[in-house]
Amino acid sequence: MSSSASNGNGKKADGKKADTPQWVSLAAGSTAGAVEAAATYPFEFAKTRVQLSGGKLPRNPFQVVGDVYKQEGFRALYKGCSTLVVGSIFKDGIRFLSFDSIRNAFKDRESDTLTPARSLLAGMAAGVVASFTAVTPTERLKTALIDDAARTSMGQPATFRSPYDAVITLIRRDGFVQGLYRGWEGTTLKQAGATAARLGSYNIIKDAEKGFGIQQSTPITFLNGAAAGTITVYTTQPFDTLKTRGQSAKGASVVDAFQSIIKTSGVRGFWRGSVMRLSRVVWSGGM
Repeated sequence: MSSSASNGNGKKADGKKADTPQWVSLAAGSTAGAVEAAATYPFEFAKTRVQLSGGKLPRNPFQVVGDVYKQEGFRALYKGCSTLVVGSIFKDGIRFLSFDSIRNAFKDRESDTLTPARSLLAGMAAGVVASFTAVTPTERLKTALIDDAARTSMGQPATFRSPYDAVITLIRRDGFVQGLYRGWEGTTLKQAGATAARLGSYNIIKDAEKGFGIQQSTPITFLNGAAAGTITVYTTQPFDTLKTRGQSAKGASVVDAFQSIIKTSGVRGFWRGSVMRLSRVVWSGGM
């Protein structure tokens, strides 16, 4: 019998814990991503509306959600949700699979561990892969649908009848790459930057707590995650705002989106929607 075979209790014959099957990682990541995306979508919807408004909407996410509910109905709050859910399923599944593969390729074979630096690089690489394969196209569709719904609420004719119609219309109008991958620069920078900021800040916080003799517990872990999430949101928000402006229904280049933000809101405009995004991060962390 091979020394690496499993002994039936989740460990290999040499005593090391057996690697988690990739299909388990895929199922776990996809399910968690779909539930989190659907449950927190109103915050994502509010964030996108605020970023596209150019400073015309309030910063309070609950007020934005309440106003949309009163004026456009409950269904309006979930405009574009299906595309985000589908994207989250693929994104988290891909990140689980790619991170496991990269981690296994870089970890030390003798100690079966991964250094913090290599773990960070593995996470960033997984985020970049997810951006190109799933996040950018679905974010483009979600943003375009939300923007189109906002224009429709103001009396303008609808551009898209459904998510499928949005795909066909964008490809016919702009081509496959420009139609579905507009805003990929901001999306990819956000994905890689978020991974680096979250893992980096989380590890720094844990090391500081260890120095002060603070014991780890469920509440402490949750607070650490919330703190790391806050740092992540505010350090990567400019990338998120830039990609949202570029992925509107009409679409815009990175340069045009940048100039539009500066013109309508100034430098502070790059952090527009931070409160909404932070609310979603905290809420999903609690889940």
